[in-house]
Amino acid sequence: MRPDIDDLQRFYASRQGQLARRLIHHQLKTLWPDLAGRTVMGFGYAAPYLAGLDSADRSVALMPAQQGACRWPAEGEVRTALAREDELPLADGSVDRVLLVHALECCSNVPRLMREVWRVLADGGRMVAVVPNRRGLWCLSDRTPFGHGQPYSRSQLERTLNGHLFATCGERTALFLPPTRSRLLLRLAVPAERLGLSFARQFAGVVLVEAEKQIYVGTAIPSLARSKRRRYVPVMEGMAAARDRVQSEPGNRLGHRAAATVVPLRPGRQGAPGGRRLPTP
Repeated sequence: MRPDIDDLQRFYASRQGQLARRLIHHQLKTLWPDLAGRTVMGFGYAAPYLAGLDSADRSVALMPAQQGACRWPAEGEVRTALAREDELPLADGSVDRVLLVHALECCSNVPRLMREVWRVLADGGRMVAVVPNRRGLWCLSDRTPFGHGQPYSRSQLERTLNGHLFATCGERTALFLPPTRSRLLLRLAVPAERLGLSFARQFAGVVLVEAEKQIYVGTAIPSLARSKRRRYVPVMEGMAAARDRVQSEPGNRLGHRAAATVVPLRPGRQGAPGGRRLPTP
């Protein structure tokens, strides 16, 4: 189930949402320290995070139709569009970076979304997927947007990206404090973040994985030397020759019966070339 646009705006306007955005954005800046001259596309609800990537040359926020869209930025030219998950309104290779937030875990057709992200990315472009961690506590609470949809572990997310022509090249975690609205506990968010990053990274609330678009080029396979063919015994011809030889012997009263009992020899065995004659009654 995908959260509604009103719920997303309400969460990021709260104290808890602002703190979560700041902590996740700090890890995102570690992966993308400089975006000068880059074109960035966000899908899902990436507007709060795109606002902090001010070094990018151009940025646009696409929001799925099932979720709804809102105006972004609040002032100036609008850079928000409503889009389908399986049909992004962008040209091939038109963006350099893609940011997926509240997108992958709520997507109804992950392979199609990955195919579209791969299509709009330029050669060598990179994407960052922000998803709730399966081992964390944030995916267990439906009071936050990270409690909706399908959570991922780090290894599951990496396998998903690798299976759709993306090579993972970076990984970060965030949100170690349990989801709470208490102002007293929220003051401990920064110390809890430092302790979690040092000792308990697998229990973070959110996983960030960076992946690069891969292009595979087919190469010619050198022709293999033909293996030696097997030699097969012409069974029917051997039986016919043995039958004619038996019938031609004078005084043979068993003719066809003896011929039927002739068994050809396999190549490499010692014996008569035509076969051996079994004893007859």
